Amino acid sequence: MPALPLRLSRLLGATLTDGSRVDVDLTGDTVTSVGPALPHARPAAEDELDLTGFVLLTAPAEPHAHLDKALSWDAIDPPMGDLDQAIASWRAYSTRMTSHEILDRARAAALLMLGNGTTAVRSHVDLLEGPAPMRGVRALVALRTELRGLMDLQLVALAAPDTPDHVVHEALDLGVDLVGGAPHLAVEPLADLNRLLAIAQERALGTDLHTDESLDGQQTLAHYARAVREWPAGRIRSAGHCVRQGTLAGAELDATIAEVLAAELGVIALPITNLYLQGWDHPVSTPRGLTALRAFLDAGVPVAAGADNVRDPFNPVGRADALETASLLVTAGHLSLHEAYRAVSEAARSVLGLPPAGAVPGARADLLAVRGSGLGEVIAAAAADRYVISGGVLVAQSAVVQHIAALATPAPSSTPTSTRRERDLRTAGGEQP
Repeated sequence: MPALPLRLSRLLGATLTDGSRVDVDLTGDTVTSVGPALPHARPAAEDELDLTGFVLLTAPAEPHAHLDKALSWDAIDPPMGDLDQAIASWRAYSTRMTSHEILDRARAAALLMLGNGTTAVRSHVDLLEGPAPMRGVRALVALRTELRGLMDLQLVALAAPDTPDHVVHEALDLGVDLVGGAPHLAVEPLADLNRLLAIAQERALGTDLHTDESLDGQQTLAHYARAVREWPAGRIRSAGHCVRQGTLAGAELDATIAEVLAAELGVIALPITNLYLQGWDHPVSTPRGLTALRAFLDAGVPVAAGADNVRDPFNPVGRADALETASLLVTAGHLSLHEAYRAVSEAARSVLGLPPAGAVPGARADLLAVRGSGLGEVIAAAAADRYVISGGVLVAQSAVVQHIAALATPAPSSTPTSTRRERDLRTAGGEQP
């Protein structure tokens, strides 16, 4: 394997999702040309990558993570259950966490994501209870510095309904990028929503809010959309979860979609965590716990998707792999393969406010190559054989060696093995074949 990081100039023989085989030229962090794959008589040079047998994709972006919580399930050992139980377990444990512990877990989770192909992450970070509420913030700000040149990391201050305004401002002063929160958990959801939006307006910052993460109750998404409709173009405004909208139909859903479209508000679906957290009180015909994916997509709303939590009280499983999210969008959300992968790549980058990437001239060279014959096999099998390219630089490579025992050698007979054994047993018992 080459020493990493390695700046690349050319990718050879890659397969695109339309089945074509191409060579791709890179200059710095940009794709400069994409053309039909040519026969190459010589081995790939040191700054070239032979991608024969690999599918080349736009690198995934994770639009909604919780790196400060990631990989804490074993340490906390929480009971399995719904959102309220997860919040209680996390809050009880978080009072005794140190910044060092948070940084170690967050780093491990970020590197898992990077190794699987994700080159950009937006992570929420809790403003913790107790005398040192910035423990998580300081850890993730430090991690952002460590990851420079490998992964783009955006941070969102996750303010609880009882988090004082001055604590939110302190997090922003330390370098957090966006204002976040979960207004649907407040006693007065719209009042808390307005409070968070006012802070964002005061600081001229964008917002990424946990929105309507429940199967019933008051929906706040339409109010959120109306409130940010006049914000300047380019200022980030996005809503994660939006589970409540998956329970709406007819005129109510149509009216909400119209507001979201008018506000250019991005919607972020989070299948693995919401499939886990929602529906515990519905033992029969358990709801899926997803937003209105098809309705939003068909209306032209920017719809991204992420993994949300990875092995913490809010979700005990997860591989930190965007292909897992894409697979769930197909099976639970009924999206097509291309729609599902776009949600975790191009659409996710758009919601994060990042420039376009992919195997397109002029696009940023954030790319993922996965062993396989096409997009279907890539999403279904999620082969671990991968190359991860961030800004034209090879930053991760994984190779798997698998050994499987040889099959039994068939006997030289036209009689099926099972029939021959049956005849042998009958003969041994005194019967004539």
